[in-house]
Amino acid sequence: MSQLYGGEFLALALVHFLAVVAPGPDFAVTIRQSVRFGRTVGMVTALGIGAGISLHVGYTLLGMSALLHTHPWLLTLTSLIGAAYLAYLGVSLVRSQPHAPSTDAIDSEAVSADPDALPSLGKAFVLGFLTNATNPKATLFFLAIFTTLVKPTTPLWVQGFYGLWMCSVNAAWFMLVATLFSVERIRSGFLRMGYWLERLMGGILLLFALRLIWQVLWVTGA
Repeated sequence: MSQLYGGEFLALALVHFLAVVAPGPDFAVTIRQSVRFGRTVGMVTALGIGAGISLHVGYTLLGMSALLHTHPWLLTLTSLIGAAYLAYLGVSLVRSQPHAPSTDAIDSEAVSADPDALPSLGKAFVLGFLTNATNPKATLFFLAIFTTLVKPTTPLWVQGFYGLWMCSVNAAWFMLVATLFSVERIRSGFLRMGYWLERLMGGILLLFALRLIWQVLWVTGA
């Protein structure tokens, strides 16, 4: 495999890694979850983000990319749905209210001032999954790399391996981000900023959403 598809894999892996480390909605949500709720919630959110990649890989391998290319209105609809979800996340963060960090002895797994406010791990996973799965930038990215870097003759099982690799890299990177931003010293510094950090992250997500909507409407001429 390495001799036949090694160059193709390295090119895809490099492009994908550069896209992953670039700040975006996944990055903003992971930081917010880790700073406010701790390492466990942040890492489960990261796992959800990694799982979200599987959706993009799945429809790409099933030929959805060809369908989206032949029916542009589907791509437009997908982009608008993704933008709406990013806007929803952004508004919810912009509306964040001050929350004082707990003064009690707490471990690195629970940093919320109100333990009852901690989201379930299931909700954290779903948040991460939806953040990535509904991100139209990810849709466009996978359409691009699988149509430009991967040869049509590449076997389906090899493309499936590519997809599994990208899911794993996404999850690993954002788990690292979650771990970093749940370190006591870093966490304490960010918690002092509290709702200002969340509002900043919300503003970033809103900018992503508005930029995407503008691009979609400009391209379609709507």
